[in-house]
Amino acid sequence: MPDIIRMSKKELFCYEIIQQLVQRKINGTEAANILGVTVRHVRRLKQRVKEGGASALAHALRGKHGNRRLPTAERERIEKLVSKRYADFSPTFAAEKLLEQHRIDHDPKTIQTIMVEAGLWKAKKKKREIHRSWRERRARYGELVQFDGSYHHWFEDRADMGEICLLAAIDDATSAVTDAQFADHEGVFPVFGFWKRYVATIGKPLAIYLDKFSTYHMNHPLAKENPDTLTQFQRAMREMRVEVISANSPQAKGRVERLFGTLQDRLVKELRLQNISTKDRANEFLRKVFIPKFNAQFAVPANAPGNVHRPLSALETRHLPSIFSKQTERTVQNDFTISFNSQWFQLTANQPATVRKQDVVTIEEYLDGTTKIQLRGKYLNYKPIAKNQPRPKQIPWVLAANAAPADISISV
Repeated sequence: MPDIIRMSKKELFCYEIIQQLVQRKINGTEAANILGVTVRHVRRLKQRVKEGGASALAHALRGKHGNRRLPTAERERIEKLVSKRYADFSPTFAAEKLLEQHRIDHDPKTIQTIMVEAGLWKAKKKKREIHRSWRERRARYGELVQFDGSYHHWFEDRADMGEICLLAAIDDATSAVTDAQFADHEGVFPVFGFWKRYVATIGKPLAIYLDKFSTYHMNHPLAKENPDTLTQFQRAMREMRVEVISANSPQAKGRVERLFGTLQDRLVKELRLQNISTKDRANEFLRKVFIPKFNAQFAVPANAPGNVHRPLSALETRHLPSIFSKQTERTVQNDFTISFNSQWFQLTANQPATVRKQDVVTIEEYLDGTTKIQLRGKYLNYKPIAKNQPRPKQIPWVLAANAAPADISISV
């Protein structure tokens, strides 16, 4: 059985043209024009075919290793290291870690070839996506911050806590991660804790771009009829004079969505390499090590210079705990009690403001667990009524006055 000669389509076409030249169906100039080479090179090709036949036009290294192929010992060393420590890393990330941890400096494509041959990596086919128009980046740092939360097994099996939430903010102008924090969930208090720290340390961005999760957007049908109906987050940001923009699709806030895709690959593995399995250690690692390194590698320059994050005013700094508290309205009952979360509170006689029956007060639940009752900018004095203690029909100081007053006040 004759040997099979493997040739590319280009080589086969070249052989056909040279055959026509040998058979004098065309001349050398015509062959050169057809192949897009010089007449001198056509003469060389003709001579090769006469001496060696079709195989003379096949690439000499076909079926053989390339001249630049790494030595076998070096390839085996890399394969062993990757299999042991970076088996589920992408080739690019594995190449970075080989350089960082082992001083092995090779192109990611070289590492990919080794990983593919070892069965550690399989190239993913990209799915065809619906065409979407491109939105231009904001010009300056701090002009728009994209924010979201991602539930994932960030600590893998090192911690018995299942999925937890990573809250993260990324600047639209530079793709720099401005802050990130692990939390139990994406509820009001974790989000408030994130943004309280953010504005105190970084400043207030001009706008925040996020999805329509219930923490950030009022999704009840009646809210559409009343645009003044706000979530706790929207109310807090209005007080801070920060615009809140709700995205209509995940693709609209693609920068933060892609960030989480990257973090679910890279951050998970970095935490594994550092053997981190607690939120506190992970948050410290994020802010001191991972985010600075990530931004140095992936952030891009803004189109316009400057940082437009705004510092807190003295008044905002003083009221920051109140701004980032969960606020709920309640009505003062005729006996000057207030019901909240299955608990009754009794307003005391001495108050910094006049309190009338049926006044609407604001209950503020703080991040540290304390609760305050506010009326017209003043914080009222109160004491909780024990759950097994019945509400008094008349409060003690009313009995002493032998009459039910219309309000409670204090002389100032």
